[in-house]
Amino acid sequence: MMRRLFIALSLLFAAFAALAQDWPVKPVRFIVPFPPGGSVDPLARLLGAKLGDALKQQFVIENRPGAGGSIGTAMAAKAPADGYTFVVVFDSHAVNQALISRLPYDAAKDFAPVMLVGTAPYAIATQAAKPWKSLREVVAAAKAKPESVSIGSIGNGTLGHLVLVQAQQAGGFKITHVPFAGGGPMNQNILGGQIDMGIGSVALLTPQVRGGKMRAIATTGHQRAQALPDVPTLIEQGFAGLTAYAWWGIYAPAGTPKPVIDRFHGELTNALALPDVRKTLTETLGMDLNVSTPEALQKWTLEQLAHWGRIVKENSIKTD
Repeated sequence: MMRRLFIALSLLFAAFAALAQDWPVKPVRFIVPFPPGGSVDPLARLLGAKLGDALKQQFVIENRPGAGGSIGTAMAAKAPADGYTFVVVFDSHAVNQALISRLPYDAAKDFAPVMLVGTAPYAIATQAAKPWKSLREVVAAAKAKPESVSIGSIGNGTLGHLVLVQAQQAGGFKITHVPFAGGGPMNQNILGGQIDMGIGSVALLTPQVRGGKMRAIATTGHQRAQALPDVPTLIEQGFAGLTAYAWWGIYAPAGTPKPVIDRFHGELTNALALPDVRKTLTETLGMDLNVSTPEALQKWTLEQLAHWGRIVKENSIKTD
């Protein structure tokens, strides 16, 4: 009996090894649960292009936006665990578990972690024509006329929104929150003057700031962002201990063969080591690259789920 079991396991391992060696033999899906124009979409397209070149197979980007990224992420959770579907998530992945009462997946159990690609602090930016030069000036305006100042985020309960909730509690002011389906639509509304400012990752807002179309007035890291070194943090502007980091991770459906995950992880590592990729992500988008192991991503996921889930519950944040 033991000999038969050993033989069966050996054959299974050999089959998985062969699968990883041959993978991919057909196009691979990269599900992006946000619309074009944010930070997740360009990351997926950049990596997809490099992986396609290296592996001689097309990496097809599918934008499936909605509900803070949960619609596209649910599609990935339900996809076959065959190594041909991956999802590129944003930090909302760690919030939706507490935010959405009937979430059709478990963020901790229904995915095989691949890699934490990178992190970045958030930034608050106004349209360049707006008068405010610092968050203190915004707070003063909001206190003088509560809810007269509007600020966008990529959705109710997202990290940007939660930072705003915490800042208003700490600073004793009220502003009008306007949620959007993604960073692209939010940026369009800032530039068009429909809202006064927005909160998004440094990766999202830095290109607009450098182009002179927006003015950054605060960041949310422990230290100033490398991409925006002249912009003071929330801590510097009187919000002690208030920090938050955007992050980008890649997952597969739970049950995806580990040899395929390992091969894919290795190819991602190679792609992220390319000088042009690193330059685009660090200098243009302002990311701090992490390039983690699958195990480190799982640990990060559980920590983020616990931390932001507590913030959501303590503040009774709702999706509607």
